[in-house]
Amino acid sequence: MARSGRDRLCDADSDYVFDPETVEIADEDVLSLLEPTVADWWVDQFGEYVAGNGGFFTPPQRGAIPHIHDEQNALICAPTGSGKTLASFAAIINELFAREQASPDGLENSVYCLYISPLKSLANDIHRNLTVPLEGIADRLADDGVDTDIRHAIRHGDTSSSDRQAMLETTPHILNTTPETLAILLNSPKFKQKLETVEYVIVDEIHSLAENKRGTHLAVSLERLEAMAEESPTRIGCSATVEPLSTVGEFLVGRQQPGGEPRDYELVDSRFVREFDIQLECPTDDLINTPREIVQGRFYDRLHELIGDNEQTLVFTNTRSGAERVLQTLRERFPDEYDDANSGCHHGSLSKDRRKEIENGLKDGDLDVVTTSTSLELGIDMPHLDMVVQVGSPKSVAALLQRIGRAGHQLGETVAGRVIALDRDELVECAVMLRKAEEGFVDRVFIPENAADVASQHVYGMAINQVWREAELKATLRRAYPYRNFDDTEWERLMRYLTADYTGLESKDVYAKIWRDTNDAPDGDHHYEEFPVGEPLIGKRGRLARVIYMTNIGTIPDSFSCDVLTRQGDEWVGSLDENYLDTLEPGDVFVLGGSNYEYSYRRGSKVYVEPTSARPTVPSWFSERLPLSYDLGREIVAFQGNLCERFDSGGVAGCREWLREFPIDENAVRAISRLFEEQLQYLGPDAVSTPDRIVVEEELDRAEYQRRFYVHSNYGRQFNDGLSRLVAFHCAQQATANVQVAVADNGFSVQMPLNRKVDIAGIIRGLAPDSVTTDLRASLDGTDLLQRYFRINATRSLMILKRYKGYEKSAAQQQVSSEMLLSFAQDLDSFAVIEETYREIMEDKLNVSGIREVLERVDRGEIEIVAHEVNSPSPRAFGLATLMASDVVLAEDESAVLQEFHERVVAAIDENSSSVSEAIETD
Repeated sequence: MARSGRDRLCDADSDYVFDPETVEIADEDVLSLLEPTVADWWVDQFGEYVAGNGGFFTPPQRGAIPHIHDEQNALICAPTGSGKTLASFAAIINELFAREQASPDGLENSVYCLYISPLKSLANDIHRNLTVPLEGIADRLADDGVDTDIRHAIRHGDTSSSDRQAMLETTPHILNTTPETLAILLNSPKFKQKLETVEYVIVDEIHSLAENKRGTHLAVSLERLEAMAEESPTRIGCSATVEPLSTVGEFLVGRQQPGGEPRDYELVDSRFVREFDIQLECPTDDLINTPREIVQGRFYDRLHELIGDNEQTLVFTNTRSGAERVLQTLRERFPDEYDDANSGCHHGSLSKDRRKEIENGLKDGDLDVVTTSTSLELGIDMPHLDMVVQVGSPKSVAALLQRIGRAGHQLGETVAGRVIALDRDELVECAVMLRKAEEGFVDRVFIPENAADVASQHVYGMAINQVWREAELKATLRRAYPYRNFDDTEWERLMRYLTADYTGLESKDVYAKIWRDTNDAPDGDHHYEEFPVGEPLIGKRGRLARVIYMTNIGTIPDSFSCDVLTRQGDEWVGSLDENYLDTLEPGDVFVLGGSNYEYSYRRGSKVYVEPTSARPTVPSWFSERLPLSYDLGREIVAFQGNLCERFDSGGVAGCREWLREFPIDENAVRAISRLFEEQLQYLGPDAVSTPDRIVVEEELDRAEYQRRFYVHSNYGRQFNDGLSRLVAFHCAQQATANVQVAVADNGFSVQMPLNRKVDIAGIIRGLAPDSVTTDLRASLDGTDLLQRYFRINATRSLMILKRYKGYEKSAAQQQVSSEMLLSFAQDLDSFAVIEETYREIMEDKLNVSGIREVLERVDRGEIEIVAHEVNSPSPRAFGLATLMASDVVLAEDESAVLQEFHERVVAAIDENSSSVSEAIETD
């Protein structure tokens, strides 16, 4: 039996002596669950008393180890650096050592534990972390004359064929892998047998998987593993920031029976056990009139000061170009302070070797500062990192906590983070975000449901492995959380696609992937003696089925750049990432290579444009920035309502007094209060969108002969993208005009010729919640967004093959193939790939549920749509009116436009004040 934690830490020869009479140790029960050798290693490794831990297990470790010891499924939620993943490994290693020592033959040559991570780099890092406890415990056993051999290995897409073959002969007991590789292993004729002994599955960073189709794919893989394993594996999920916990817990464990209750699981909720030192800063209290070079200079001076005050600083920006620009400017501004030896940049567009070099520099403490976009949110331990700076809004509380949580990578250390905002709209976002973070708020994870493309892959994969009872195969799918509501109609639609039960489909080179029939009598051609005669069965079709499956599965879409050509003369003017095309409609104007172009149309991988002098309608950074979360958007709307009440009751002074309760500096307090003071003075008491009001401005620009509307719907970009498409769809029905739409996180703008008059506020009031799905679907027809997502879903559904008989089809070639298939597929009755394309766009990208929720409140009279006519955009609409702000500093032309807008607003306010004074004097 292991000695107690108190005995161990009070040993005379211990480095961690403390007074047992004054210090309370809460670890005896947990420590007693460990094997003596494992417990000895743990105390030597982590025995230092940390007051924040109450002992030498952190709160998530203290909570998780007993559950894993008792083979209970568990979702462990705790801050970055609190040891949750190590807790999982330690408990599992402990069980494996006990099992090995109890058997004369040791462990089988098979896998006992799967560790699944979203990133290869994360898997690599955990792989190294596993080496320390395994070697440390093995050395202790060797000192006692006991041999041990618990093996671990990593396997993902970059693993060589020789290493893969070696794993068959000498199989790791702990296998680190990714969701995509697990799906391949489940169909590997030889290796899948090695998975039958799996007893533990760890899903790390589960929040980053649950919200997309990689997580959907993994959820079904876990049910397939469940079906083939000798015993039900214990599932452990690890996450730093996630909500709602019950939803993610159910996603982790699935269901024992379709339509039944979730499997049992325990929740270890230690999300808020770390102290945060976070603050919003702004270089000036006047972001409109302070010259750009002063704003920029103060920003970089402050950043330099923060770097100098800390051992290691990580700077997050919202785009990759922003990360490059910040590092370059730091080096130019402080040439004697920063160079390649002590600073670097890390993002997904850099080479693998360069990223690895930066990661090693962070781990070893060689780098003073690293700039990044999103690539370092997850993954490697950075023990020297003590400050995180976020430039601009990270768009969700979850992202903020994930990024800032990288600092102070030990429990007991304060998490230090500074958010620097250089834009008035982002100031509002960040003020609310930091306040909500302090209150323990986390944005919800929205899990895709009933994705037909992922279901196609798994049904095909299961059919390749064996002939199935249809009911059993269907049940396996429906036990996964994302398919718990997958009904018979959706199943039949999926079967029609997979069996190619559509006239003309095979003439398009889309062939059946499975057969579906009842079991023949014994003298029939398709009789399977293990099944009763007449039993509905499913099996694979095609001699190359396994090869097609293994070389084409996965959910991460390929992407490509499109050549941009002028319509007249086919002159090449540059290239655009295809994601950017999601935002473009014919007539939209964007900047490329310093010139403005009007988008005309796209053919395959070519985009055709017209040069123009018109003002851009779509910002260049649009496709790269993360969207504001819907939940945070609702909190911003609530904040605006509270702020208006403060103005009503206490004026500017009362507003500022309240804002000083937020974790923001005085410049931010004054800038935010001034923004809303001017908004209310300019448009009156109903000038701000609140939980019970949406504001619409109409501007008549006679100089440019344009009518513009600014809709203050502060519910995030996905919501606004969907709502703006509905509004534009109804505009087109009312006025035959070229309607241009530009979308932002805090609303959207609609522009049309001045002689076309449309009541946008009336259109929004008249949108029927029950018709949202139908109308939004109709608005997508013929769009580049529909074409792109059809290609992605057709490829995921294996309707278009990326790889076949040694030939690889690029993303651009896939796009050409999908455009040839789209009109045909749209004419088919209830075609699974088309239906999934519309579902993914509307539910996962355009937030149709949020739109319906708001419109239902409008319909019930709970939200009022207020319209204002303006000669110039209001202060809260400046961002909507320009949509050209850089993600790091304001561009010169943007700054000039904002100053012009502001001058008009101030003049109008002064004029109104003079009119009021004259009226009073006249009375």
